[in-house]
Formats: sequence, C-alpha cells, structure tokens
Amino acid sequence: MAEILKAGRLHTICQSARCPNIGECWERRTATFLILGDVCTRNCGFCAVAKGTPLPPDPEEPRHAAEAVASLGLAYAVITSVTRDDLPDGGASHFAAVIGAIRTQSPGTRVEALIPDFGGDAAALGAVLAAGPDVLNHNLETTESLYPAIRRPRENYRRSLGVLAAAKDRGALTKSGLMIGLGESEADIARTFADLRQAGCDLLTIGQYLQPTPSHPPVARYYTPDEFAALARTARAAGFREVVSGPLVRSSYQAGRLFETVAPKDEHACAT
Repeated sequence: MAEILKAGRLHTICQSARCPNIGECWERRTATFLILGDVCTRNCGFCAVAKGTPLPPDPEEPRHAAEAVASLGLAYAVITSVTRDDLPDGGASHFAAVIGAIRTQSPGTRVEALIPDFGGDAAALGAVLAAGPDVLNHNLETTESLYPAIRRPRENYRRSLGVLAAAKDRGALTKSGLMIGLGESEADIARTFADLRQAGCDLLTIGQYLQPTPSHPPVARYYTPDEFAALARTARAAGFREVVSGPLVRSSYQAGRLFETVAPKDEHACAT
C-alpha cells in the first residue's frame, strides 16, 4: 500500500489526519485518498491536517489515483480532499476528474466522494454530482453550538446542511459524520440528528473526538461503547437508513460495508 501511494505521489487522510484505524484499513488494502494536496486553507480546531498555503493541483493526480485504485483492486474507493478556498471552484472540477478517471480504469469500483462545502457553491457541487459518485458524503462534524469551539463560523453549520440537502435534491445517496466528546449535550445531539434528517441525510457515522495534539481542543468526555450503540439506535429511530457508531469510527470507516446495506435499493445513487 505504501509503495503504491508513494509511486503515485498520493496522499491519504489515513496518514494526514492520524486516523486510529490506519493499521486495520491498510491491512485490508483500503484507503481514503486525499486529493488536492495535503495542506488545508482552513484552520479547523479539531483536525490534524496541515494548514497553510497549498501547492497548485497536480494535473496528473486523477490518473495516478485511478491507477492506484486499479492496482489495489479496490471494490470501494473514498475520495476526499483538503479544503481549497484558494481555487475558484474549491477543487470540484478536480474531484470530478478523479472520479471520472476511476470510472474509466475500474468501472466496477464504487466511489464515495467526501467533499468540503465548496463555500456553498451550487455549481461546484453539481460538477461533483455530474461525475456520478455512488455516495455524496459531507461531514457536519459537530453540533451547531460547538462550531465556534472548532474554529468554524456558526453559519457554516447551516451551509453544510444546505450542501447535503442540495445533493439529496439532485438524487444523491447522502452521508455525513459527527464527532462527539467536545462538550455537546444529549439535546444538542438529538437536534443535530433532526437537522440532518431534515436535510435528507441517509447514512451517518458517529465517532469519538480524539485530541490530535496538545494544541487542539481537549476531549470533554469519552463515551462508552454502550453509549455509542445507544446513539446508533436513536439515529436509526430518527430515520437514518443506516448508522455506524463507535469510539474509533471515522467518516470513511467501513464505508463499503455501510454502502452495501442500502446498495440493492440504490444502484449508482447519484443523479446527474
């Protein structure tokens, strides 16, 4: 896995975000590809990805990513990116190019696009959806009240819900992810579930926030496995079609399995 990634000059969120599941996923020959470089233009308080001024997009990256997917024989590929507020379309056209290249080289591979908010640009979102990902994933991350704590403007919470709602309106199978343990209340979580369902979100991941470095916000609370199981039941009762919930769950954890729970009803779910 490491050699294939190195040969293609590719990044993974597994490495850049210090994911606790990297050993398990790499042993299974799965990875979440991080496109558009490994430097983010935003300074969110929870994330270990480097922040600063990124390099221009690599025009060869779509081909390299597709070659890596083919070499690994992946049945399911997750494509995500750093946030690129420096680009006119936020990198949406690059997402579309990567998805298209994978479709060409590995037509049987399912593709999940885990996107940033593109500044709420409807045309950028449309460009990604037109490429035909099987799942459109956009993480809400935390409850609305805690957005200031993770250094995100509070209005971005509604923007993210708008991205998910717009994708659902275009016929996408939609997915989002939440971190808990930053200080949210039960009422906050319930309200967030309701907001996501109102936006039409189909699939949900729930995981424990872990402090990447001492300079990041501390963990306010560690939830038990039983509490994660209870939250999954609550989320399903709220109307989510399927939920993966656990201490080490991240937004792309067991992504293929989660998709397969609804795949028979949603062949190539995203409409163009």
